[in-house]
Amino acid sequence: MTTSIANKKPDAEMLNLKNRKTSGNATVKKEKSSKKDTGAPKRPAGAFFIFMEEFRKAYKENFPDNKSISAVGKAGGEKWKSMSDSEKAPYVEKAAKRKADYGKAMEEFKNKLKGIDVKDDESDKSTSEVHDDEFATLQVAVDKRGSGTN
Repeated sequence: MTTSIANKKPDAEMLNLKNRKTSGNATVKKEKSSKKDTGAPKRPAGAFFIFMEEFRKAYKENFPDNKSISAVGKAGGEKWKSMSDSEKAPYVEKAAKRKADYGKAMEEFKNKLKGIDVKDDESDKSTSEVHDDEFATLQVAVDKRGSGTN
């Protein structure tokens, strides 16, 4: 018996299995994710996209008449694939730096949402040293006032 697969009709059981898979997902509604905050920092670009920023500029200089976005993308993708890891290294480093900066910015943003006021690391003094300085300043002001009245 020789029947080709192309001419064979699917069994009713197979159709029911397919329908069960899709109908189960269709009845379950996805929970709505919370909307993104417009004030949140943007995610950083990866190494390839950082490369493409520079590649687009060079490509436009070399081919000013080419208006095709897809041609630039294809040429950039081919160039990226042909590059060695050592040639990609500067872009990977830039991406890592941007990712670290994004992490810091996101921490600050989350703390801001929680209402936590995070002070900059500009001052290395502890809070007791700061209060000691304030006390000394007040003491000098009191001494000046006291010496003028005698």
